[in-house]
Amino acid sequence: MEITGIISGLVIGIVIGALARLVLPGRQRIPVWLTILIGVVAALIGTAIAAALGVADTRGIDWIELGIQVALAAFGVSLSVGLYGKRRK
Repeated sequence: MEITGIISGLVIGIVIGALARLVLPGRQRIPVWLTILIGVVAALIGTAIAAALGVADTRGIDWIELGIQVALAAFGVSLSVGLYGKRRK
């Protein structure tokens, strides 16, 4: 993996994490770094799932892959909000 791949993965992770926070209703009381981390992990897992389904490489924007990534990130953010909130009380 080249440095450009790592940088683009971080950027995509930030965007995916931000989209996940926008999709979830209400305020999420987790740190921004955790949202970014969840976004990066969701982007990697979402790409693997899309590849397994055969939809990872399409012409134009890969909307199905992006949808999978955002759904995974939203699930991860909602899960971490529940866990992080319980730990902080």
